[in-house]
Amino acid sequence: MKILLSAFEPFGGEKVNASQEALKLIVPRDGMELIKITVPTVFGLAGETLLEAVCKERPDVVICLGQASGRAAVTPERAALNVRDAAIPDNAGYQPQEEPVVPGAPAAYFSTLPLKAMTAAARQAGFAAEISNSAGTFVCNDLMYSLLHALAREFPSVRCGFIHIPACVPSDQAPHTPVMPSETAAAAIETMLAALRK
Repeated sequence: MKILLSAFEPFGGEKVNASQEALKLIVPRDGMELIKITVPTVFGLAGETLLEAVCKERPDVVICLGQASGRAAVTPERAALNVRDAAIPDNAGYQPQEEPVVPGAPAAYFSTLPLKAMTAAARQAGFAAEISNSAGTFVCNDLMYSLLHALAREFPSVRCGFIHIPACVPSDQAPHTPVMPSETAAAAIETMLAALRK
């Protein structure tokens, strides 16, 4: 099984992004080939960058990782909404308000990953994990929506989804946010990846 994993660069003035730190530590299990890529925290460009990698690598599965400060668990996302509504600017200084990701496209797309099986596997292994129903309205949601939209049209057999992980260090913006060590987050993701084969 060929899996393309993406993470984000730091944003909002932070020095690290938990998804990028965890991505560095994730190792493949038997029968897996992992391709890793870091995408820019920029509306539109994140999706374009990842879609280019999909076209080049032709993976079986694409999983996007992102940081969700304030969450204490690893949270696979159920759906992505066709909306951009940013509380802060992205890394290009763009701060859209109530704009569509893709004008005229469906209101939402659902993950095509086995979310319950992945979450159950992580919890059985002792990790804090739960399904989330909202990927927010920042670049994480933008990436998930744009990729699911493109895959539905161009690569319908490729499974795709998004997983948020907690911050790995106290955030300057939210110093009291829950923290999960990168090693723990990476191990939880590895357990979820193993569940894809079941």
